[in-house]
Amino acid sequence: MPTRYAHIIGWGMSVPQQILTNEDLSRMVDTSDEWIQSMTGIRERHIVGPRESTATLAVEAGVQALITAGVPARKLDLIIVATSLPEFLMPSTACLVQDQIGASNAAAFDLLAACSGFPYALSVASQMIASGAYSNALVIGSETMSRLIDWSDRSTCVLFGDGAGAVVLQANEKPGGLLSFALHADGSGGDLLMIPAGGSRMPASLETIEDNKHAIVMNGRGVYRFATRVIVAGIREVLEKAGLALNDIRLIVPHQANRRIIESAAKDLELPMDRFVVNIDRYGNTSTASIPIALCEALSEGRILPGDNIVLVAFGAGLTWAASVIKWVSPAPKKRRQIPLTDRIFTRARSYARRTRRNIEGIIWGKNE
Repeated sequence: MPTRYAHIIGWGMSVPQQILTNEDLSRMVDTSDEWIQSMTGIRERHIVGPRESTATLAVEAGVQALITAGVPARKLDLIIVATSLPEFLMPSTACLVQDQIGASNAAAFDLLAACSGFPYALSVASQMIASGAYSNALVIGSETMSRLIDWSDRSTCVLFGDGAGAVVLQANEKPGGLLSFALHADGSGGDLLMIPAGGSRMPASLETIEDNKHAIVMNGRGVYRFATRVIVAGIREVLEKAGLALNDIRLIVPHQANRRIIESAAKDLELPMDRFVVNIDRYGNTSTASIPIALCEALSEGRILPGDNIVLVAFGAGLTWAASVIKWVSPAPKKRRQIPLTDRIFTRARSYARRTRRNIEGIIWGKNE
């Protein structure tokens, strides 16, 4: 059997229309635009409305990725949705996506590795393709982090936003695609970033709701120290595995958690900031969605070309961290008329996307409008 490689041939993203600025937050908690930007690099983030959810964003991003790839949903073998807030505890969000896009032949499951979820899922799908088990896979990172926030907690409510990003992987005998990956975890730091209630240890109750135990709790300093260490270590590890040097890398696409973390990594690696993709100012921390959203924007800006090597690197609750090296083979899509940032579906897919959104809202909310 010839060697198979998993190439990224399609990509797409979706963010809610509603935008929450730092000025808006300054009227909710004791903070300011200057403080938030200086500490995090964030100036605004997208927030879901009452009829949007992790699944609706995932569907829209997935549809766009399939259109870019030119792959019908029925040809998908596998769908993985990486998320920290699935639609339900069961069924998986991936199964909802599978149904709504018409991918009747695809296996589907969710993957939970917090903000490291997208490179984790990418490595799983790529290995399944390389093994010969599957030929076409859809990998999605989708989050509605705003629904996990204590809006009175200044240390966390300024950080997170909502969104989704997706890629289509396809088997190919041409060398390229995922060249190397590294997945790591350190469960001893699990208490640094967590949601205390809602699981089997502390099921939902009136007490957990009254005590606000269903919101994100974070030790910011501990997470910062962890992140600045592992982001550099992860990049160096996957480069060594791929037999590449930093000079061989066109771009680094990091998890968008804090601009200061990215700047620290650039300093440690002695690289200019223009070698990193940074869009945290407009989206905040979208957890598993941050890397695919940044990847989509880098592609739309012409920053990634065929033959380029790029690095994806993430860290998150668990504690987890992950990195991968990808040799880009697919050409960038032809220039299209600029579509507003609030509409993440290409023109020819808009009617289908709207219909899909209505259908999935019917499942989620119990009625079609």
